[in-house]
Amino acid sequence: MKKIGIGYEFYKRMIDDGCYYVDKTMLIKDVVEKGGTVTLFTRPRRFGKTLALSTLKTFFEKEYDYNGNIVDNRRYFEGMKIMEAGEDILSRLGKYPVLSLTLKSTKQPTFKGAFYKLKTSIVDEIARHSYLLNSEKLNPVEKSKIQNWLSTDSKAYIEDAEGDKKLYEDLNTFSTSFGEFSRMLKKHYGENVIILMDEYDVPLENAYFAGFYDEMIGFIRSFFENALKTNDSLEFAVITGCLRISKESIFTGLNNLSINSVRSEKFAEYFGFTQEETDLMLKEYNLADKVEEVKNWYDGYLFGNTAVYNPWSVTKYVDDHEVKHDKLPEPYWSNTSSNSIIRNLIYTADSNMKEELDRLVNGGTIEKKIHEDITYGDISFKDNEKNDENLWNFLFFTGYLKKVSERSIKEDIYLTMCIPNAEIRSIYRNQITDWFDMEVKKKADYSILHKAVMSKDTEAISEFVNSILEQCISYFDSDESFYHGIFLSMLYGTPGYSVRSNREEGNGRADIVMYPNRPKDPAILFELKVRKKFNEMDDGIEEAFTQIRDKKYEEGILEEGYAGVVSFGVCFCKKSCIVSVYRS
Repeated sequence: MKKIGIGYEFYKRMIDDGCYYVDKTMLIKDVVEKGGTVTLFTRPRRFGKTLALSTLKTFFEKEYDYNGNIVDNRRYFEGMKIMEAGEDILSRLGKYPVLSLTLKSTKQPTFKGAFYKLKTSIVDEIARHSYLLNSEKLNPVEKSKIQNWLSTDSKAYIEDAEGDKKLYEDLNTFSTSFGEFSRMLKKHYGENVIILMDEYDVPLENAYFAGFYDEMIGFIRSFFENALKTNDSLEFAVITGCLRISKESIFTGLNNLSINSVRSEKFAEYFGFTQEETDLMLKEYNLADKVEEVKNWYDGYLFGNTAVYNPWSVTKYVDDHEVKHDKLPEPYWSNTSSNSIIRNLIYTADSNMKEELDRLVNGGTIEKKIHEDITYGDISFKDNEKNDENLWNFLFFTGYLKKVSERSIKEDIYLTMCIPNAEIRSIYRNQITDWFDMEVKKKADYSILHKAVMSKDTEAISEFVNSILEQCISYFDSDESFYHGIFLSMLYGTPGYSVRSNREEGNGRADIVMYPNRPKDPAILFELKVRKKFNEMDDGIEEAFTQIRDKKYEEGILEEGYAGVVSFGVCFCKKSCIVSVYRS
């Protein structure tokens, strides 16, 4: 069996190393025949965008080795679907100069740092074509300009007037660099240039949160305009990212832009694995019996009207289960990165937004107006109505929600959406709900609960816990561990006590025990139970009391030398809690 290419982003290396490759090479043909002069693909992270650009580069680029000999990349496509695409497409193999740029290295805390990283990436790509310095077709002025780009100061900009002057000069110099260099490449080759840009929205999101959005958007707008709009040497360009940034912000006047998002019908099968591709991969690695499990966990995305699987998660699943066939599935996608915008929108969510998140994690649907243009500068974390609209758009376009159906009201599009699969549901339960609940808990005054516990005021304890549960996002099939975690976190910080969870006491493990720092104070024990129906909660309290008695929890604590024990039975049902003091 072939090696599973975990973390491979470059097509050549994937083929050279003999990795299993799900054949997406017909993207090459469709980009030529169906793409625009500039095609923007927006897809969730880890859905194969970088690998797709690398495939295009390998096919189209007229490449030279270190000795100046032309590299024949045809061998990388032998046996692939693209070899049956016809002579018009195959005649383009190795025909064009290519400029390839990734913008993902620009996650920096300052504009100077971010621009420096971006400039370095531009210089590295120009250096890849430094053979133009020996071209007989370029004049001395053009060669001098290349030398100027390549010899730019490699040090970061210092914080003084000279550093600011150098930054201003570089902003002007590099904003036009790809447009000018394209014309030089065309002059040398006699062919138009293909431009590939990956992660184009990373510098804008980073700049928004780091506080220099206007500066970064000014440079990106100028850079794109020169490379993509006023560039008569451009054959075509392909750009990828997670979100579509508003035309008015960086694609000003770019009339040749073709936008392909998760709602588009074209190119839908090239980002993600289809059912057939997933089944074939599972069969290849003797995992055909896992089809339903993989479908439940990693299927459910709808690009256009094409159902696809998360390719990163399927690949990770196969890699793990090839070694251990019965290993439990995991939410692999949740560990790849976080989304600061979603987190901040959730932190400022109002009660309506919380109720809708509640509905989603419990298997329901929501209907929301969708707009594809995102402008980071328009986001306001103080405007709840705008937050609501922005949150659902971000969740949908970044893969956290999928379309169930859609309808139009005048010029507006409304989508009914749900959580795509078990993997994303686990992210909601373990990450998104944590973000929301963390903000709720952060604002709570826990001294109220702590005083109620000390005074054995069970009504006050219940009232406080219920107020927190009411605000938190929850799911109604919650097990005891869910409530255990919430209640435990509320007790931390009780003055004079340390809190322990599931410690061995008596003949078993009490759920939560608070141990006093002073020997004359009593230890405090909580036994937690969960019921599905409200009218069964009193029975849950009685079960807690029975367990405290039968397992001799109090005796175990007293044997350690503590002066006394106060025990509580606690029962949860959905978003309600009742508490009673145990009396032996």
